Amino acid sequence: MTGETGAKTCRAVAVGIGHYLPERVVPNSEFEAMVDTSDEWIRARSGIERRHFAAEGETTSDLGIKAAQAALDNAGLTPGDIDAIIVATSTPDLTFPSVATMIQAGLGMRHGFAFDVQAVCAGFIYALSTANAFILSGQANRVLVIGAETFSRIMDWEDRTTCVLFGDGAGALILEAGDGDGSNADRGILAVDLHSDGQFRDLLYVDGGVSRTQSSGVLKMEGKEVFRHAVEKLAQTAHTALDRAGLGADDVDWIVPHQANLRIITRTAQKMGVGMDRVIVTVQDHGNTSAASIPLALSVGVAQGHIKPGDLLVAEAIGGGLAWGSAVLRW
Repeated sequence: MTGETGAKTCRAVAVGIGHYLPERVVPNSEFEAMVDTSDEWIRARSGIERRHFAAEGETTSDLGIKAAQAALDNAGLTPGDIDAIIVATSTPDLTFPSVATMIQAGLGMRHGFAFDVQAVCAGFIYALSTANAFILSGQANRVLVIGAETFSRIMDWEDRTTCVLFGDGAGALILEAGDGDGSNADRGILAVDLHSDGQFRDLLYVDGGVSRTQSSGVLKMEGKEVFRHAVEKLAQTAHTALDRAGLGADDVDWIVPHQANLRIITRTAQKMGVGMDRVIVTVQDHGNTSAASIPLALSVGVAQGHIKPGDLLVAEAIGGGLAWGSAVLRW
């Protein structure tokens, strides 16, 4: 399906992608000595086989700097070519300043602007939408969009239902202003759809924070309720974004979902009418890396030769808030 050609249109086009995973790989078997669980139990309920944990002293910004450099290398660019850095994270190094400014300093970038976005697992979609708006408004020409997390630092290691699900990592995408003809055959971001509903905030949250407890807290989740909301809301937001782009499920080459749970990914694809052979799946290797999961999956999909120039992608995610959303982009 291709929309009508119109006047020249600005598009935010992906020109570089990269990721970084901490060296330490944690297989499911490591949890057997900590909580009442097993490799079989974890795989059956989540599809997760292993995840990466940051080393002692390795911070979210450390992961983000390495992912950012990988994206710059992939694009053939330097930090001097970037106008802005937007980082999606729920696990910052410090309460402030932002992880983005720390990555800016780590890259040796002394110009432009940098800030964080916090929408938990949906954070990368929110950051992508924000970067798109900056580019379309002319406020930035190139934006480095990063999802970076160290969720291993906010786990309750006695809660077998949550501690086995999460991992650490970072992914980075560079968006650049490009010309399109206004049709959905253009490269770049074609549509975005964002939502949140704070009445569901108690389904997935961290029980600490500066204002309330003066501590970082640990993650709490009502897994069955989150699952129910995820399948319904992810399929809905993906269809909405496709409709806005004048496209349908048959036009999609790849779904790049938030990698939280293989059952959620499978059910969402079914509701969208897209086969699993058109879904990028990395949850088995990374676990749930929150805001980092989509850029990680994108980077792996490109590196493995699955995602190619011209492919139509739908990325969708849901996280605490509840916050959810999707983006349609042509690679």
